Amino acid sequence: MIAIYPGSFDPVTLGHVDIIKRALSLTDVLIVAVLKNSSKNALFTVEERISHLELLTKDMPNVKVDSFSGLLVDFAQKHNAKFIIRGLRALTDFEFEFQMALTNRELNSDIETILIPTSLQYLYISSRVVKEVAHFGGDISTMVHPAIYDDVKKKTEQS
Repeated sequence: MIAIYPGSFDPVTLGHVDIIKRALSLTDVLIVAVLKNSSKNALFTVEERISHLELLTKDMPNVKVDSFSGLLVDFAQKHNAKFIIRGLRALTDFEFEFQMALTNRELNSDIETILIPTSLQYLYISSRVVKEVAHFGGDISTMVHPAIYDDVKKKTEQS
């Protein structure tokens, strides 16, 4: 079975990597799908985010990294995916993700959404928090993988 884990991943956090690793036990192939969203002012380009994800999942042969725009269910159907994986940090995440899961189910009832609560050590981490802490010179070493740490610091210093 194939599952999709969509997101902006701007930047990829340790919480994202945790969800990827845990989702692998639920599916044969996991496609990590980077959203192309021109309305957001991204820190990293889609290509840079894909590169980071490929680097962080290089030892996970059943992970593929791709990008998409438009409806997630269309992307999932195109790749014969049966599941959408979403991570949850807080109750506010649940409310949004529940609404999206119901919407996606209405659009394509063959695709189910699986919500995975984050591990406790990553509960406070979001891409937005990483960017803000890094921008003001704070320590993000517990939030992002060492392989992309320098890239995140460099980009946030430039912004």
